[in-house]
This record gives sequence, C-alpha cells and structure tokens, in this order.
Amino acid sequence: MKPLLPPVVVNGVTIDPGRIAAEAQNHPAPKGKPGHAWRAAARALAVRELLLQEARARGIAAEPAELAPGQWETEDEAAIRALLEREIRPASAERAALAAHYAAHPEQFRAPSLFEAAHILFAAAPDDAEARAEARARAETVLAELRAEPRRFAELAARYSACSSKAAGGVLGQLTSGDTVPEFEAVLATMEEGALALAETRYGLHVIRLDARARGEVLPFEVVLPQLRHAHDKAAWLRASRDYVDGLIAGAEISGVAFQRDGGA
Repeated sequence: MKPLLPPVVVNGVTIDPGRIAAEAQNHPAPKGKPGHAWRAAARALAVRELLLQEARARGIAAEPAELAPGQWETEDEAAIRALLEREIRPASAERAALAAHYAAHPEQFRAPSLFEAAHILFAAAPDDAEARAEARARAETVLAELRAEPRRFAELAARYSACSSKAAGGVLGQLTSGDTVPEFEAVLATMEEGALALAETRYGLHVIRLDARARGEVLPFEVVLPQLRHAHDKAAWLRASRDYVDGLIAGAEISGVAFQRDGGA
C-alpha cells in the first residue's frame, strides 16, 4: 500500500489534494523520482495560495485582463498580477553596465551568418532505430563516394535524396538562422567552405556540402541596446519576484511540503 501523502497547509488553509494531483501533470518527473512532480505541484500551489492571501490582506483586487482573443484571466490570476505589479520593483538597467556587457561579449551580438549549401537526405523517423541505422549506412557510403568524386553531388542527390531539392542537385540556396532545424544549423556552423559533412536531424541523415559562408558582422551597440535592456529587465524582474516570494515563504506557516533543494525521490 502506498503511503498517504501529507496534507499541504498554508497559514491554516489546506490545499485540495485533487488540485495538487491535477497540477502535477504540468511537472514532469525525472526518471526514478516519482514524487518530484507531486512536490513541484504542491510548492507551486502553496506559492499561489500565499500570493492570494497577501493580495486579500492588502485589499488588492483587479479586473481580469484579456490574455488573447476570447481568453481572460481568472479573478485570482488578476489579483496575483496586480499584487506583483505593485510590490515588485526591479532595478532598472544602467547604460554603462549594458555597454560593458556588450564590450565583453561581442560574439553574442553578431548578425546571423549566411550559408549557401546543398544536401542529400536519407529519410528516417526519429523513433525507428532500424531505419536510422540503414539511413546512416547509406549516407556514409555516399559521403565516401563524394569525397572521392565531389563532382557527382548533383547526380547522387537526384538519385538518392528524399528532399524536393533533389531536382536542383540538392542545392538549398541561401540559408540563415531559422531556415533549417537546429541540428542541421549546428553542423553548418562547424564547416569550412567546400567541405562535406554528415548531419543527423529529426528527418534522418544528411550529407551536406557547404558552398559559401558570409559571417555576420557584430551589430553596433545602439542597435542591440533595446535587446540588452529587455534581457536585463526580464532577469531583474525574475530575481525580484523570487526574492519577494521567498520573503512571503519565510514569514508563513507551511506544512506538508518543503521549500528547499529537493534531491529525494
């Protein structure tokens, strides 16, 4: 028989166990730690209850806002939002600090590189191990043929590729970030012009030829300043909200769940 889970009580208010069970569906459990999802859900609902209690204590009420066409906040969500908007005051970004970060990490602020590439796709579903192994073997064979006779790329693309680009000899044209899947882009980024390589993606195995690369230039500080401010403000708000919630937890009476790093099962 499974042991009964303890009731979760926040300042005398018991969290409905059914709500915890439902919330646990939003918290995947790591392998071998079946209790992780329940504890994560219990903590999330305990924090929600704390915030609602604080909003009521301060007499805060707010009209639900429309999140998307036809989708509205609940009254509780509106009250929590209004409480956080009133209580959390993150530090604003200082231009000098942002400029220092920009100067120290210029590679983060490059414009996307442009690539001209061609490929031959050997299609295989990600969950079909046998098809993947067969696709890899065929791709490696074709890669070896191309290293011996590079001029045959268009011929072999037309013969073997499962991509519509086969009609153009496998040529994909000019590519930039987001034009292909991340697995494909990651291999492109490591290649030299004229090189051949093998890439495995969700679609199968690809023999890639990189024809040309134009590396993106570092963008001027004034261009990336709005991006830097947004990133800073988002991180500052998250830190301030964490500190605020930690303060509420420290002053509350909570039983049934612990608010500390959880290494248990």
